[in-house]
Amino acid sequence: MISFVRGDVGLIHDNAVEIDTGSFGLLVYTSSDVLSRLPAAGTDITMYTYMSVKEDDISLYGFLSRDELSMFTQLITVNGVGPKGALQILSAFSPSELRLLILAGDVKKIQSAPGVGAKTAQRIVMELKDKTDLADALSDGQDGVPSAANSFYTEESEAKNEAVLALTTLGYGSAEAIKAVSAFDSAGMDTEAILKEALKRL
Repeated sequence: MISFVRGDVGLIHDNAVEIDTGSFGLLVYTSSDVLSRLPAAGTDITMYTYMSVKEDDISLYGFLSRDELSMFTQLITVNGVGPKGALQILSAFSPSELRLLILAGDVKKIQSAPGVGAKTAQRIVMELKDKTDLADALSDGQDGVPSAANSFYTEESEAKNEAVLALTTLGYGSAEAIKAVSAFDSAGMDTEAILKEALKRL
């Protein structure tokens, strides 16, 4: 198993990049999001990889972070989601966004990813929800959260704070997120329940 590759960025294709290791080139399939973040040709990079071995094909899939690779490997465990489908999903959502959608049970939003039908989106939620951690979902969004979202509920429950943070991570404005979380009585509800209810109101 090849766990990572290191080399210079070579030719970039529509769905893959060539990595020049010095003695040979590797074709690494990846998401359009990763392709958009690649440095200029000739730049040395490391890609964390998953090697898919089938009877008639050996393919390498790579990402710029171990977190992206982890989300990819979770997605391909879902019935009906192959490597190419997982790449399409990760082209539409960051790992953090996808985890939040899974925790919130937002099948409709997951279904908006290219090639993802209703049944597949439902399976993603059902099969990955118990494997998804809220702390991981919020980890890469905290630095960019507006101060209003951080301070609005300082005297309220931590669950509300986390729900507002989750919504801003998904791209909603802080005022919009606060309004959605404030629109109902959330006493006794945990973060996932608050988030799910708030998303219904957005």
